[in-house]
Amino acid sequence: MNTHEELVRELKSLRKGRGVHAGRIGERIGPTLRVLCGVTHDDGPVAIREKLVARLTGLAQQLPEDMRLATVAAFGLTAEVRMPLYQDRVGWAAPRIDRDARTVRRRVDEAIDLLAELVVTIPLRPDGAWHIGELHVVVTLDRPQHEVLEQYRIVADHDGLHELDFTSPAFALRGLPDVDVLYGGTLRAGGTAPRGRLSLTPPEPLAKGDTHAFAIRYRLPRPQVLRSYVVHELEQPCELFDLRVRFARYRIPRQVWTLRDVTGPHGGHQQPVDRAGEIYQRFQRLLPGRSYGARWDGDEGGNEFSGHHCSCADRSAPRNTDFSEERVGNVS
Repeated sequence: MNTHEELVRELKSLRKGRGVHAGRIGERIGPTLRVLCGVTHDDGPVAIREKLVARLTGLAQQLPEDMRLATVAAFGLTAEVRMPLYQDRVGWAAPRIDRDARTVRRRVDEAIDLLAELVVTIPLRPDGAWHIGELHVVVTLDRPQHEVLEQYRIVADHDGLHELDFTSPAFALRGLPDVDVLYGGTLRAGGTAPRGRLSLTPPEPLAKGDTHAFAIRYRLPRPQVLRSYVVHELEQPCELFDLRVRFARYRIPRQVWTLRDVTGPHGGHQQPVDRAGEIYQRFQRLLPGRSYGARWDGDEGGNEFSGHHCSCADRSAPRNTDFSEERVGNVS
């Protein structure tokens, strides 16, 4: 099931009963809608309802008037339509759009289909202090020491931004990689990433709307320690993500798959490796909580990954090896 179908199903489930005012609302919303409305695991019922109402109301403003009213009625988005039954809310909307109840139900179905498109294409406004405008990642696997280079262009969403917090990605390594800032600030944690979070201090505090560029380089402690996928899962919308992977000429994989808008390093569409032994991918309007990147043959075990990370791998690593999951910096 693709993202659009998931959203349609979750929205149709949400409209039942009292809509957004149903009891145990945290159990009523599906995982895709939860992510795209910015609902976190720490949110209580009040916060969840506020986020649902704000997001759905904002999207409904993009619809024709009859569908906007149908959306308000379907989910109970205003005080005057907080009725206990969906059919009661349909009855409320019928005279307001001068249609019978059966037509209103069709309008609701049409509106839900459009909402499922809009919620994907209109990014959620970041609640954090900054968000990612562009992310360019280069993974070099053709050198004695593998490297991952991440280049960011971020946008400040608050005034006085003087620190950029990182949540480190998970690498399956025996040791910690060396982490260097190539430009754009100072890494407070020093040259080697500890488990957990890092902070980058830009040269000057940023004002709301300012953009800032910086680059981070990870140098792995020994060659051939990476698993056979490269994945980014971001906690916030990202406007553009470019990925390049350069394989060693003697270890070019037989098959490579593009991972786009998925929930793990599985599936995907096949793509060729070019004559230089490289793959290139471009993703736009990345959705929070979804995964984007590439995987290649040799990952039969379906290695799990979690969190917000860029995980890379090599299929030559021996099986049943006790790798530790060390965390090294990526942007939260």
